[in-house]
Amino acid sequence: MLSGKGGTGKTTIVASLAALAEDEVLVDCDVDAPNLHILLEPQILSKKEFVGSKKPRRDEEKCLRCGLCATSCRFLAIDPITLEIDLVRCEGCGVCALVCPQNAIEMRDHVSGEIFLSKTRYGTLCHARLFPGEANSGKLVTELKMSAAVVAGKEGAKLLIVDGPPGIGCPVISSVSGSSAVLAVAEPTPSGLHDLSRLIDLSKHFGVPTYVCINQYDVNEEVSEEIEGFCSRVEVEVVGKIPFDEKVVEAATHRKPVVEYSPASPSAQEIRRMWEKISEVL
Repeated sequence: MLSGKGGTGKTTIVASLAALAEDEVLVDCDVDAPNLHILLEPQILSKKEFVGSKKPRRDEEKCLRCGLCATSCRFLAIDPITLEIDLVRCEGCGVCALVCPQNAIEMRDHVSGEIFLSKTRYGTLCHARLFPGEANSGKLVTELKMSAAVVAGKEGAKLLIVDGPPGIGCPVISSVSGSSAVLAVAEPTPSGLHDLSRLIDLSKHFGVPTYVCINQYDVNEEVSEEIEGFCSRVEVEVVGKIPFDEKVVEAATHRKPVVEYSPASPSAQEIRRMWEKISEVL
């Protein structure tokens, strides 16, 4: 599940789909700001470090303190006086190691995040977090999905439900790769429509069938109609129109999917109907 922009309610819907589905493994690919675990309250079974890049380490004994590394660093990551390396500023380009006449700087593996394997009441959850200031989230998403595929194979799971990151960047591309279908969640705003169109172009580029869900459609029915008209023109089916529902907020405060917290609420009924429709396709 993806969204062209953040804040559309994607993770809230994913949590409900997790409650409705069977034989699934859940994957939270929004590694920059993961939040699916907040609703699912997982028990962490294992974790491993993610090495996303290499960062420089300076050997004090070899260093002549010529300062060439500092003057060559375009990111100002090396203090010109102390020659201390700021790993947050550092982009790992390796120029400092290249220009050092004494080979006093070595590029070493740098831990950029963590990958978790957890147990939830709905099944196994594979999730990760990228440390603040780190890059290579697309690479982390790929490694996370590979881990989830291994878990699915061991458990005999029939389905991977992926909560993807917002936008259309590298992490989203990694999330789309290898998917059977994309469910795009849109909000009824002009920016929601604009970003949805970019997301549909992306998924079509990779040949992945796309379906659309309009969340809180009745907040702005005029724009919702525009979204439906746009989807009709690009031949993408709108499989769900979830109404605004205060029970969704209540469910979130109780850290439960709305289909579990309030099964008879309008939003829960629409999500259930949408899932039945998606299940037929999958």
